[in-house]
Amino acid sequence: MSNIKKYIPGIAAVLLVVIGLGLSFYQNNMQPEQYKKYYIDAFDTATQIIGYAESEEEFTKRADLINEELIRYHKLYDIYSIATGINNLRTINLNAGKEPVKVDQEIIDLLKFSIDLYEKTDGEINIAMGSVLKIWHNYRTSGINDPDTACLPSMESLQKAAEHCDIKDIIIDEEASTVYLADPEMSLDVGSIGKGYAVQRVAEYARELGYNNLVINCGGNVVAVGPKVDESNWIFGIQNPDLEASNDVLKRVAITDNCLVTSGDYQRYYVVDGVEYCHIIDPDTLMPADYFSAVSIITDDSGLADALSTALFNMPYEDGLKLINSIKDAEAIWVFEDGTIKYSENFESYIVE
Repeated sequence: MSNIKKYIPGIAAVLLVVIGLGLSFYQNNMQPEQYKKYYIDAFDTATQIIGYAESEEEFTKRADLINEELIRYHKLYDIYSIATGINNLRTINLNAGKEPVKVDQEIIDLLKFSIDLYEKTDGEINIAMGSVLKIWHNYRTSGINDPDTACLPSMESLQKAAEHCDIKDIIIDEEASTVYLADPEMSLDVGSIGKGYAVQRVAEYARELGYNNLVINCGGNVVAVGPKVDESNWIFGIQNPDLEASNDVLKRVAITDNCLVTSGDYQRYYVVDGVEYCHIIDPDTLMPADYFSAVSIITDDSGLADALSTALFNMPYEDGLKLINSIKDAEAIWVFEDGTIKYSENFESYIVE
């Protein structure tokens, strides 16, 4: 307690300086300007950073630091490419059934977080499904590149791959900082959770640097770090999954110190015999999920929101509602194929006109 008291005067002085600076901006109509910066080099998607600074140069330096941290996580969680100088998820997959791989703590933390969500979602989020998802990825890519030859994988091949998706075969040794896949035919795929988890960690990194009043939007994973500089909420639109509708925004929501994540069948899909097959695969059927057009989540953790949006997309509405109600401060909106909209108990409190 004595150590805490020792630093109270210094803390108070810092608070007074910050408050004083804020007042001087408002009194002299010199609010920091809002700036936006765009990047396209993390998680194979576009990233937008919105925030405030006294100059564009200052904001660019901040945004570049944030994006560099996001790129670092992208390299760690990449399942397609080896990253120079580090062992990433691709390295772990290549060594399945061979030997443990020494990894950075950020990988162990992600895997532990994902295993916990596997339990909470009754297996609807399973990062050990790489063998199944790889088949769908290859067929989808081929179908997009050559629509005339687009086809579905056989159920036999999917069921055979599903024999190698036991999450218990992920062996983590925290003391040695290693990860080992006990099944040589298993592979990890964190597409349902990795980007959201990384964006949350990067948002926390920005806050540690003292960068508040900003938004990180990485491919639709939106995290607000504090309110706007005038203390108002950030307003974001939820994409209308009906891309032919006259209004491309389904609902507008206000967020501050929380996040918004959407999973939808309109984002990545391919067409076989006139039928669209989305990229979200139901672990129970091994087929693309078809309960909804989109599910959006608002909560205070982007990794959790990312996982929940996928889990609820894969579940009947009643099951998803039960799950979301069991998680504190998490809300959801479901958009059905016929356009019907349903909400969890408190989601509508976030909606603005």
